[in-house]
Amino acid sequence: MLAIKLKRIGKKHQPSYRVVVTEKRSKLKGRYVEDLGWYNPMQEKDNLKIEGERVNYWMGNGAKPTDTVHNLLVRAGVLNSPKIPVHKIVVKKAEEEAPKEAASVQETAKVSSEVSSPEPEPKPEETSSESQ
Repeated sequence: MLAIKLKRIGKKHQPSYRVVVTEKRSKLKGRYVEDLGWYNPMQEKDNLKIEGERVNYWMGNGAKPTDTVHNLLVRAGVLNSPKIPVHKIVVKKAEEEAPKEAASVQETAKVSSEVSSPEPEPKPEETSSESQ
């Protein structure tokens, strides 16, 4: 299965990437099928160049972009779909937590009342060994 990925080519502390078509399970520094463009996050302007026709060709042939590449393609105007949230942030509300805590307390009370541990039986004293 083909994927459209970012391949890092920059040196230390200066990342820049190639947008490439490659096998989904291939190594990051491994071979690729075709180079579709580049992305340089260190530049403020003109930091992205992608060949839209070739991207559409490969997506038509079954290549799937990674989430980050999908967002870059949306930003470049190649795709007309919403961005994918790459880092999902879970927001916990106090209202949701309070009923869950109350329910868990009730469940533990119910379980503890159902499973009542019998009192241990007293051990018989061994008198025969002491009398000898």
